Amino acid sequence: MADSNALDVLIQSLRRLPGVGVKSASRMAFHLLQHDRPGALALSQALALASQTVKHCECCNTFTEADICATCVDVKRDPSKLCVVETPADQSAVERTLAYRGRYFVLMGHLSPLDGIGPKDIGLQKLFDRALDGLVQEVILATNFTAEGEATAHVIAQALKPRGLQITRLARGVPIGSELEYVDLGTIAHALTDRR
Repeated sequence: MADSNALDVLIQSLRRLPGVGVKSASRMAFHLLQHDRPGALALSQALALASQTVKHCECCNTFTEADICATCVDVKRDPSKLCVVETPADQSAVERTLAYRGRYFVLMGHLSPLDGIGPKDIGLQKLFDRALDGLVQEVILATNFTAEGEATAHVIAQALKPRGLQITRLARGVPIGSELEYVDLGTIAHALTDRR
């Protein structure tokens, strides 16, 4: 491989993406430079534009180019329901179900004391202010089912329950179309506990 500082910088930059190691980053860099220079230029321009124009919604903390995102200004959304998610990607997943018509709050992470991430780092006070705005009646905790996500949901629930809000958690259970013998035991146990 020829020495190229710009190529090394590109490979190291691509490695910042989740799940991308040295080999994958190298393949991407070589592909863009060898086969798709217009694509490489378009990608760099899109990244520059997004990093300059995308910011956090003042209400829900998700990504938007406006001060308040389209979901928060949509008058057809139910302001009495507030779904708390960890990331904009999680919000997008909930939206794709077409099953939820309330509002959101995006934490941009989860509590992780071992990594030094505490309540201030994920904006819990902003969430509490939003949940206690007088409109919200139910807070739906849709954090991930990891140890950190569970801990985050627990802290939020403990802080908001005494304030008279209904606190609910996403149900866990057996995926549609699956056979019990192939489902992990933890999922089956939670499905039994959360049965209705």
